[in-house]
Amino acid sequence: MDLKIALLAGDGIGPEVIDQAVKVCDAIGEKFNHSLEWMPALTGAIAIDQVGVPYPDETHEICLAADAVLFGAIGDPRFDNDPSAKVRPEQGLLLMRQKLGLFANVRPTFTFPSLIDKSPLKRERIEGTDLVFLRELTGGIYFGERGRKDDGNTAFDTCTYTRAEIERLARKGFEMARSRSGKLCCVDKANVLESSRLWRETVQALEKEYTDVDVSYEFVDAVAMRLVQWPNSYDVLITENLFGDILTDEASVISGSMGLMPSASLGEKTSLFEPIHGSFPQAAGKDIANPLATILSAAMMFETAFGLHEEGATIRRVVNESLAEGFVTEDLVEGGGKAYKTSEVGDYLAQKIRK
Repeated sequence: MDLKIALLAGDGIGPEVIDQAVKVCDAIGEKFNHSLEWMPALTGAIAIDQVGVPYPDETHEICLAADAVLFGAIGDPRFDNDPSAKVRPEQGLLLMRQKLGLFANVRPTFTFPSLIDKSPLKRERIEGTDLVFLRELTGGIYFGERGRKDDGNTAFDTCTYTRAEIERLARKGFEMARSRSGKLCCVDKANVLESSRLWRETVQALEKEYTDVDVSYEFVDAVAMRLVQWPNSYDVLITENLFGDILTDEASVISGSMGLMPSASLGEKTSLFEPIHGSFPQAAGKDIANPLATILSAAMMFETAFGLHEEGATIRRVVNESLAEGFVTEDLVEGGGKAYKTSEVGDYLAQKIRK
């Protein structure tokens, strides 16, 4: 199969972890007789530095021409520490989601048997956890009207949703629940927010089309509590943009490291695959960042974008083997163990695949 993949390395550790994902994907291509065409493009702070905007038109055209997008990270402390900055790297991510129609963020959370004791939660609370968040990505407070008034002393951000935006995300959730355990949780704040009441109404109206799915409705604060009490009680959860942003980061620590969790953003024109971690500028250029989340995102890409399930399963298998063997970066090393470099982990996994 010929695969055209847009490669957006981005900022900070993005280029380093993307390089390891490319090594692994190329090894998969060799093993399964696929031809991979990589299409590099600028985004984030590096794009601002070079062309003045965080998501250039040229990058957008490359993404549209590709079969899928593999993305690293966006962010730079130069902009984080400057409240007056007119252009920010993160604006590129929001614009990319909007222009590519990336409306459904798929964030799995699961545990690795060899790392279960690295989680901050007790083993008995997290064993068996295998849940998926679907976060709506192109609506809500991040895209609503915002501004200042009263001479700058009052600020406002507006959360707006349409029934159509909610329905397309909810249908993805129902279909995913059908393919898993048949459980779906709608996360909202319907006791307070009008937008959440529309979410609940819309999901309730869809229930009659998915009678084989068991649907529950929970307030976001209750879910935040239960995620650290009994995360394995959940399967598929759907929610709006801001709630999803917060809850998925909370869920990510269940596995023991944010450097382990992949994600996908499904869209109208293409789909994007990325690690859930940020640009981690403190580690940039040091060859110490954990590349596994990016590599597992590539596994999701093979499965979701191309329907190549054996290829994705092969990547996950060698990742699990490397974890069990202790061939890991410093964030996963325990008392006296050896820490391997980012590039060494990539080389090791690619070698295992070729064997």
